[in-house]
Amino acid sequence: MAVNSTPRYVKFGIYIILIVLLNIAALTLFFRVDLTENRVYSLSKASREVVSTLKEPLTVNVFFTKNLPAPYNTVERYLRDLLEEYALSGNRYFNYRFYDVTPLEEGGSARSAENQRLAYDYGIQPVQIQAIEHDEVKIKKAFMGLAIVHGDTVERVPTITSADGLEYKLTSAMRKVNNKISALLKLEEPVKITLYLSPSIRGVAPYMGLKDLPELGNGVNEIVTELNRKMYGRLSFSTVEPSDEEIERLALEYGLIHLKWPDIPQADVKAGGGVIGMIVQHGESTMSLPVLQVFRVPLFGTQYSLVSPDELEEMITGSVETIIGIHENIGYLADRGTMDIYGVPGSQTEPATSFVQLLSKSYSLKQVFLEQEGIPDGLKTLVIAGPTESFSDYDLYRIDQALMKGTNLALFLDSFREIGPEQGNPYVQTSRFLPNETGLEKLLEHYGVRIGKSVVMDYNCFTQRQPQQYGGEQKIYYAPIIQSANINARLPYMANIKSMVGLAMSPVEIDEKRLAENNIRAERLFSSSSRSWEMRENINLNPMFIAPPSSEDELKSYPLAYVLEGSFPSYFADRPIPEKPAGTDEQPEENGGKPAASISGIEGTGKLASSVRPGRIFVIGTSHMLRNNVLDAEGQSPNSAFVMNVLDVLNDREDMAFMRSKVLSFNPLNDPQVQTKMFIKSFNIAGLPVIVVGAGLLMLLRRHIRRSRIEQMFSRRGEA
Repeated sequence: MAVNSTPRYVKFGIYIILIVLLNIAALTLFFRVDLTENRVYSLSKASREVVSTLKEPLTVNVFFTKNLPAPYNTVERYLRDLLEEYALSGNRYFNYRFYDVTPLEEGGSARSAENQRLAYDYGIQPVQIQAIEHDEVKIKKAFMGLAIVHGDTVERVPTITSADGLEYKLTSAMRKVNNKISALLKLEEPVKITLYLSPSIRGVAPYMGLKDLPELGNGVNEIVTELNRKMYGRLSFSTVEPSDEEIERLALEYGLIHLKWPDIPQADVKAGGGVIGMIVQHGESTMSLPVLQVFRVPLFGTQYSLVSPDELEEMITGSVETIIGIHENIGYLADRGTMDIYGVPGSQTEPATSFVQLLSKSYSLKQVFLEQEGIPDGLKTLVIAGPTESFSDYDLYRIDQALMKGTNLALFLDSFREIGPEQGNPYVQTSRFLPNETGLEKLLEHYGVRIGKSVVMDYNCFTQRQPQQYGGEQKIYYAPIIQSANINARLPYMANIKSMVGLAMSPVEIDEKRLAENNIRAERLFSSSSRSWEMRENINLNPMFIAPPSSEDELKSYPLAYVLEGSFPSYFADRPIPEKPAGTDEQPEENGGKPAASISGIEGTGKLASSVRPGRIFVIGTSHMLRNNVLDAEGQSPNSAFVMNVLDVLNDREDMAFMRSKVLSFNPLNDPQVQTKMFIKSFNIAGLPVIVVGAGLLMLLRRHIRRSRIEQMFSRRGEA
């Protein structure tokens, strides 16, 4: 009987047609699913907005050497996937291109040599990496960078050695060049760059090792001319030779370096002085740039050197960007004994330069002086870090009213003030810690938060390695390691921060009753471990003299940082407004900045209301979180991500905070309990061999049973 095979061929043809149609549909109708916990391979909302709202062509030129060893090859793959995501979300103005920069000796072509020269033109230099070839460790050079070109503006990311925070870097750079073009085109007057150089310095320059000083003006002019090509001609440059009468004024007003020298008979140079430095100015904004570096070398004395052209170009570019307002401003209280951020001549404390560099990537830092000018209106965030001087009632009034007007506060406050060892006193060789009372305490207590007068110690802390003769390891109890279990992961900007290191932290306490009365919400950001205790009296942070408490009952967890949010009541609502101290420069705004007329016999009454809109206050009981030994300028550490995330949230940029912490290289496992550790260790040593032996015995028993069944089967057949 013949079988008709026609229906089979018809079905097969229909299947082929369906497959073709599905593939055609998939070319236009497709979706992507990112299953990673931190949505690493998906663009954030801020990134999509940046590339989808471009008004002019923006091109990302990537220079990456091919066939790189691990882990750098995965970085290139991630970068390709990320740029493809940008292209899918961007409009027609977004483009990207990968350039082959493989060296000739590794199979590169003449075109790759041209691409290398293009990379150098963009300021991208090769970096040294380790590669294992034929069981040998070799050092090779590789290009791993990119340049973002938008109009005549170029922003580069010279080195990309890790995928951590890469989306944040790219989106920040794209936003920066976009804002930069808009800010430059809006300028009605050029940015003035002035080089001040006293003629008298030229005579002593050879004796200072400054042979290139006579050509300094021409060199700066060339740099400004080149930058002008990228900044739409919005820069102007001039050289000024100040007179002897102007030297003191320029040194005091702009902070220019003031040099003095004695008679030099052999060179026929008379005793004198002069100033040297550069000023970048636009409108009322002014920044001083040092062009001369002064440093002391043991046995050789004071040495001088001019800033290199590359450093000078970066300094000019950064100052212009700050002055024209490419980034949003963040205020920093620069008086009342706060932490030094730029360095003061003769100061014994190290300036917080890492914090400044970290902040400059996303914001413009505006110094605020309560004594002279007060807190400017429209400032979103004011940072107060480690004040040691007392705030007057009028100072507190200014801070309180800034909060009422919508300025958020980031408070890094110390409960104790460190006083170093007395010079020349052999009996006092250690630092002393005295209670630090500034007046901010009563303002905070009114808002519903206070900082405890103690330093938190923690068993779970940083361990310092020492030579074996000194014990090998030393626990630094006042440097607690904050683990993920004690970090508030419910907050989006804290969810991906797995661990941090604190330093000399005081507990932060909240008044729940007062917060409830004013409808203010308090969010704990992190706390110490459950094995923590307080050092309350006779503060001594020498690790050799710190001993844990004898009783386990004294151990508990302490909150270390809070964010308060709501409509805060004014501290001066039921108090008279403080009088302005004599000598302040601030004048009443209602009089147009002119002094108000003194009219006696008139009295006024009134009541200050709560804040006009919800505000935020971040409080942490230490200023050490901003110091160089805790922060890194590149923003790779969890501590840096935490500080910037908090400032982003206070500046209404939560999306950028989440994007920054998408991928963090420091992602430790949860620390188990001691019993759990012992169980895992015992299981690995004895449990695994027992399981293997047991599995072998089960297999042997199974084979024996199977053999018995087969024997019984054949014995029955034989009997049959």
